[in-house]
Amino acid sequence: MELDIQSDRVPVTVVKVVEKKRRKTSEGKKSSDIKWSLNSEMYKSRGRRRHSDDSASYTGSSSDEDDVNPREKNQKNSKGSSDFCVRNIENAAFGRREIEIAEQEMPGLMALRKRAEADKPLAGAKIIGCTHITAQTAVLIETLTSLGASIRWSACNIYSTQNEVAAALADAGYPIFAWKGETEEDFWWCIDKCMNTEGWQPNMILDDGGDATHLMLKRYPAMFNMIKGIVEESVTGVHRLYQLSKSGKLTVPAMNVNDSVTKTKFDNLYSCRESILDALKRTTDVMFGGKQVLICGYGEVGKGCASALKGLGCSVYVTEIDPICALQACMDGFRVIRIEEVLKHIDILITCTGNKNVVTRNHLDRLKTGCIVCNMGHSNTEIDVGSLKTPDLTWEKVRSQVDHIIWPDGKRIILLAEGRLVNLSCSSVPSFVVSITAATQALALIELFNAPQGRYKQDVYLLPKKMDEYVASLHLPTFDAHLTELTDEQAKYLGLNKTGPFKPNYYRDKDINYIDES
Repeated sequence: MELDIQSDRVPVTVVKVVEKKRRKTSEGKKSSDIKWSLNSEMYKSRGRRRHSDDSASYTGSSSDEDDVNPREKNQKNSKGSSDFCVRNIENAAFGRREIEIAEQEMPGLMALRKRAEADKPLAGAKIIGCTHITAQTAVLIETLTSLGASIRWSACNIYSTQNEVAAALADAGYPIFAWKGETEEDFWWCIDKCMNTEGWQPNMILDDGGDATHLMLKRYPAMFNMIKGIVEESVTGVHRLYQLSKSGKLTVPAMNVNDSVTKTKFDNLYSCRESILDALKRTTDVMFGGKQVLICGYGEVGKGCASALKGLGCSVYVTEIDPICALQACMDGFRVIRIEEVLKHIDILITCTGNKNVVTRNHLDRLKTGCIVCNMGHSNTEIDVGSLKTPDLTWEKVRSQVDHIIWPDGKRIILLAEGRLVNLSCSSVPSFVVSITAATQALALIELFNAPQGRYKQDVYLLPKKMDEYVASLHLPTFDAHLTELTDEQAKYLGLNKTGPFKPNYYRDKDINYIDES
């Protein structure tokens, strides 16, 4: 029997199964059984594209290529270096193609690279990065190095790394320590490998969640005191920095990029508005029309998710602790309730708060069967996933990043990415929006690294408004947008410089989460 196996469509594992079935045919196995086995394996491998040099990590498949921990492998890149740890260096070619696609959709960051490359504003900067390692991050990494920096990079999330991209960066000579599906031990080992290396003393940190900052402060305090600056882009990481500052443990200046307009209004709102739908569709094939959805938190992330789901016909409820955000939700047409009021009726539950234990075991016990539970906030603290790992509940893997949690009475819920960031764990995010955030991060690094001594003290700062506006201007040519210029009379009337900044430094175009100083 001849089987039409096309290598670009059928996973390698399926081919192996079919070959085994072929050998059994001569022993009396029916050809129809072979066909059924092929179809069965293809169903099990749904969403997985695997070839000798290309496997799409967007679906979460590439971390399953083999069972060998990358730390146990002896890999070298095309330059003969082994200063990296990725899933499979042989997938570099596929990752490079993904990076090239991302470059086309990241005009602002590419423009910044072109404008500043000759000046090398980051010459001498040695940056430890701990962020999501995606094709978009790769464009940022290569931009930073073209501006003069040297880097060492690890992942801030155990599920969000695109393995092929990590391989492409490693093959290009960048010390990358990350792969999709790391254990908690692997996660901290990777961050430590970026810090603890002979002949390389970091002087900058680019963090997403504060894990690199936390580890260096705890394990290498002398190294931490030599850092020139920290750039942090997440709500959770910013809160950690403010706590360090308040306790007197922050001995270096830090830049809060999360509260820049170019981060929170674009990445948090517009990116999440698109990527939440992508993540839910890829993992569950859910039909949104008519579904009842509960969104915990109505900050920028919650606003983006609520807007997208409402637009596709969902009935959306919102929980909030902040009366201002709650009033905004009401004015946007959403019903603001307490979580206990709708638990038995909702079809989808999404957390977007940046807090911990927002959804507890008591809440999960009361959900109806089939409810989809996921997190769009940082890390894995919002949903108490640990409370589900008890003998009375059964975990059943459905797909990569999709689990059934089954109660003794047969009720089951669908948990995505084990409660971690669902859009970066289970889908992709729009490169254009990431370009805005990445350009903001790059400018923050340049500002801190080149600032004269004394400009920034041991505290947390917001990016100057002029830089926010510069990032926005880098992206306007994509839309063929033409700004109106103030006349001298108009500028004098408004009390502004004709070239900006046009907003005061305290303007954030968002709901600031004030830190409790009590």
